[in-house]
Amino acid sequence: MSMNPIKTIEWVADRKGHLLPGYIRLVDQTRLPGKLVFLEIRKLPPLWRAIKNLQVRGAPAIGIAAALGVAAAVQNSRAATGAALAAQAERAADYLATSRPTAVNLFWALTRMRRCARAGQRLVPSELKMRLLREALAILNEDIAMCRAIGRHGARLLKNGQTVLTHCNAGGLATSQFGTALAPVYLAREQGKRLKVYADETRPLLQGARLTAWELMRAGIEVTLICDNMAAQVMKERRIDLVMVGADRIAANGDSANKIGTYGLAMLAKAHRIPFYVLAPSSTFDLKLATGAAIPIEERGADEITQGFGKRTAPENVKVYAPAFDVTPARLITAIICERGILKPPFGRAIKMALAN
Repeated sequence: MSMNPIKTIEWVADRKGHLLPGYIRLVDQTRLPGKLVFLEIRKLPPLWRAIKNLQVRGAPAIGIAAALGVAAAVQNSRAATGAALAAQAERAADYLATSRPTAVNLFWALTRMRRCARAGQRLVPSELKMRLLREALAILNEDIAMCRAIGRHGARLLKNGQTVLTHCNAGGLATSQFGTALAPVYLAREQGKRLKVYADETRPLLQGARLTAWELMRAGIEVTLICDNMAAQVMKERRIDLVMVGADRIAANGDSANKIGTYGLAMLAKAHRIPFYVLAPSSTFDLKLATGAAIPIEERGADEITQGFGKRTAPENVKVYAPAFDVTPARLITAIICERGILKPPFGRAIKMALAN
């Protein structure tokens, strides 16, 4: 970005020159676009609620938040030994793992924190506390680097004057800074390319309307907001050159879970012969799952549909089904872009080779 990106999530030290003690500072995304509000979190329950209630959201961002949460949870511990502190860190990780089920980045980050805790059991508690925090900060800084790399690879696919359609929010607000699906847009703009973006509003929580449109306008990039059910017409009118979306979990064969509505968008893109790209860091791949059929799909509460944002729009007691994600089959995806390059079908082989490097 040519402007200073918002730090979606960061660690703030209480004292200058000392990393510990400190707190997690993150954007409360439920307050956007009305107000830019930051939360300051020092304990586990508020962080768990922030993840569950989408105050922090986006697969990479919740992984970073959880990693920092483990470090925050033990920073004031009075554990007498490293082993006791490590046990506390593992319990914190177990608790945070119950917040949301679909985004694999959450579990990937917590696994790293557990390994760090176990490896440091013989350290004195103060040293292990610092090691845990440094591991969490490494996860944050790696995300920044991965998103920049995704942007570089993806920008190669963008030509001057093109228009990109995106769904939900896979921009800076979904990561530590730069985003995944929007990273190529930001980098291409830095390269002098003139681009336009169409953003689906993304029902029912309007992440496209509230977040994507807000951050693109803030960055000075031309964005047009549409309702989700307008995508087919917009494609028919030849307004879209390519589709770029993020992902919350990618199976070994390339099947990709993303915000509900992505699967339908991929089908529409296929019907209109428009390239459909999935962009995500390597931490989003889950090679333990052979196909997307095994990806757990979070179901959200009925109130998000029947009375979203506090206004009732459906009869009381109506039955509601509210999956938060869907899975796009690999056959509908033109390419998957991660920090290690542009992966093309057959994805099983391409993913395996990319992650082996």
